[in-house]
Amino acid sequence: MKNLEKVVTQIEADLDKKDKVREIALKSSRAITRTAGGILRGLHKWKDGKTEYSELRKEVSKLSSVLAEHPEFANAGYVENALQEYAEAGIVQSILDDGDVPSPEDLGVGNVPYLLGLGDSVGELRRFCLDELKSGKVVRANELLEMMEDIYSAMMRFDYPDAIVPLRHKQDVARSLLEKTRGEVAVAASTRNLHERIEEVLRKN
Repeated sequence: MKNLEKVVTQIEADLDKKDKVREIALKSSRAITRTAGGILRGLHKWKDGKTEYSELRKEVSKLSSVLAEHPEFANAGYVENALQEYAEAGIVQSILDDGDVPSPEDLGVGNVPYLLGLGDSVGELRRFCLDELKSGKVVRANELLEMMEDIYSAMMRFDYPDAIVPLRHKQDVARSLLEKTRGEVAVAASTRNLHERIEEVLRKN
């Protein structure tokens, strides 16, 4: 079988190439996930993450180039998770800086990782909301709550099977977080109003 060696050699070379590309995509995905997580943690410490975000964009661009040439890896779990984390970081950064979200095109990601990142941003906004409540900044906390509600309302417009976009679980989580946050902001607002009325009465006396 003279042709067998030739066929097997060609297949082996192709699989070796795919294996190398997979390693590159895996390494890049890990770097993206790590950097995106670091940016989000830094934001909660009021750290300016613009330098880190610039590096993150470069890494995402690198991964996108790999995926463009080898789209068979685009649906790999580690790639999807990395782009979702990146989208979340970009969305939260934009909300804090500009009070609005970027588009998938602005971030350079597809609709699915964007929506999943958008869903996760509700949890991050809740953390910022609680931080503001601890500092007594009820007005700012309420603004963040309103943003959470806007995102949740937008997410609920997507009623598709998980095979298209696995958003149902994130919708459920966002609903739960929103209900908790509403209650906490309401209690904080009532407490502040009560203190203001007491102070007003004391001033009059």
